[in-house]
Amino acid sequence: MSIERVLWEQDATGLAELVHKGEISPQELVDAAIARAEATRPDINAIATSLYDAARARAKAIDRKQPLAGVPFALKDLGIGIKGVPIHGGSRIPAFTADFNSVMVERYLAAGLIPIATSTSPEHGLRLMTESARFGITRNPWNTGHTTGGSSGGSAALVAAGVVPAAHASDGGGSIRV
Repeated sequence: MSIERVLWEQDATGLAELVHKGEISPQELVDAAIARAEATRPDINAIATSLYDAARARAKAIDRKQPLAGVPFALKDLGIGIKGVPIHGGSRIPAFTADFNSVMVERYLAAGLIPIATSTSPEHGLRLMTESARFGITRNPWNTGHTTGGSSGGSAALVAAGVVPAAHASDGGGSIRV
């Protein structure tokens, strides 16, 4: 079975189990997720910032004993701090770049998740459509004539397109449910 098919058919825990058993490497998972991200990027426009180099480095150094070791993941480009990564919040105003990881990001990393990108969001998360002046329209991968909904729409699009099996999202106004 191809790595791309494994990435598409398994959820995060299934992929972690394959890593724990030594049936697949974190590097293979990350490379497959990056390839899928780039293949779908023009059509769905769900990536705010790619973190490919850092993801590849993390995949090589991952502790395979972590519960979700080697699983590709996306972080929402809104309301979090990722050391050295610009967070735009979908806005054209200058990005915020943290000097440290937020507690939530540290917990994701401690679990073994490997962020490959930040995902798009509407400006400051204030619209029910994932559309911003900075990044444009994020499209639903199942019907690119439609946008994804809410501030977590970029994360939803990346999961629905099979780029990552899970992604950071939040639901202050219903964006996970839209």
